[in-house]
Amino acid sequence: MEERIHHSYDSKPEGKPSRKAAIFRAVWRWHFYAGIFTAPFLIVLAISGGLYLFKPQIEANLYQEHFFIEGGSEGKPALTLAEQTEAASREFGEKASILSVKQYDDPLRTTELSYMENGTMMYGFINPYTGGYQGSLAADETFSSIFKRVHSEWFAGGTFVNLLVELAACWTLILVLTGLYLWWPKKKSQIWGTVLPRLGKKGRVFWRDLHAVPAFWLSIFITILILTGLPWTSVVGEQINKLATAANSYPQYALAFGAKPESVLTTKDVVGDGPWATENMEVPASSGSGNSKTLDEINQVADRSEVQKPYTISLPQGEKGVYTLATSHTKPGDNATLNVDQYSGEVLSDVRFADYGLIAKAITVGIALHEGRLFGLANQILGAITCLGIVLMVFSSFVMWRKRKPKGTFGAPAAMNDAKVKWGVIAILAVLGILMPLVGLSILIIVIIDFMVLSLRKRNEGTY
Repeated sequence: MEERIHHSYDSKPEGKPSRKAAIFRAVWRWHFYAGIFTAPFLIVLAISGGLYLFKPQIEANLYQEHFFIEGGSEGKPALTLAEQTEAASREFGEKASILSVKQYDDPLRTTELSYMENGTMMYGFINPYTGGYQGSLAADETFSSIFKRVHSEWFAGGTFVNLLVELAACWTLILVLTGLYLWWPKKKSQIWGTVLPRLGKKGRVFWRDLHAVPAFWLSIFITILILTGLPWTSVVGEQINKLATAANSYPQYALAFGAKPESVLTTKDVVGDGPWATENMEVPASSGSGNSKTLDEINQVADRSEVQKPYTISLPQGEKGVYTLATSHTKPGDNATLNVDQYSGEVLSDVRFADYGLIAKAITVGIALHEGRLFGLANQILGAITCLGIVLMVFSSFVMWRKRKPKGTFGAPAAMNDAKVKWGVIAILAVLGILMPLVGLSILIIVIIDFMVLSLRKRNEGTY
């Protein structure tokens, strides 16, 4: 970096750095401190996210004896869902209460049940052809659950940790923007070191290129990963929710075919893995009384409604509860959320991807891209390359810092005594802070600390 600073800009005759050099150093200083803060978060997010991308393949190997049928019994006619749940109930006994049933489009997959056992959410697996029990897994101890918590909560969870992760994600966007400014070639003839690395060089030049060139090529993908992850965050995510709600982008209540009975539940209260866009959609209540429709009859509703597998049927809870059919693990266009009256079997609401507003559609597609399931294996590989690139960038920046910093110093870029440049850069960052409130708050804190440190330094210098 220093090489770029000393040779990219001219100084004024009296030796004072030019305005361009001052801007460059000011941006570099913010880039440096943003990198110091985000580095540990980026390492954890990249590694956990990169592994989570391959959740289907990893879990298929980890839980092969649970996920896939034993004994080659797929040639037999499948048992009905009612028969499968009855077999599971005999296995679980009275200690468990079945909450949902999930079916896959793979004939070799077991039927997955979720149930509560002594206050713990469990997944049970039933051979759909024989009714044989193939074991259970604690929901919180599966690979996907563990790495999801690592990725978003750092295991600790809680509001403070969630806000820190969100803050790091937002600062990463600033890291990308400032990095692109520092990288931008000052001469049209500059190819090596800008778009192609100088691998034959040694020392700081080698590590600088190993940091800057991959960062340039992956900058758009890093930005997409951050932006598509923001809907899950506390502050920016809530702003996105408000914007989508104000734009009527989320389905309102549901596409009801009859009267709208009052409800106090939303989709996320009854479905653990439903579509993101319908999480906060109100769930209608069943009317009437008598015998509930069987799972087989509800399964027929799913077939008639052309709900694509894999889908989950959540069982009604209580006299007013409904059957909820939901799928979100296929392509975004196949998203579906249906609520069915448990007594009459009437479809009370049916919401598909086509019913989402523009913002909700964009977010849904973005989430699928973020999770590596929008366009199959290629999506997973592209995401993995981006995650590996982030790890490489963090490591190379650490090596650069160690090679550049003088002994006994922190090695941060020196501040420039150019008030216009300093406050100009802060003003630009403040605009980003308005869009990302946590960033705005952190910038305010940094400016106050910087002012206090500068005042203290001047006061100390005045005592001599």
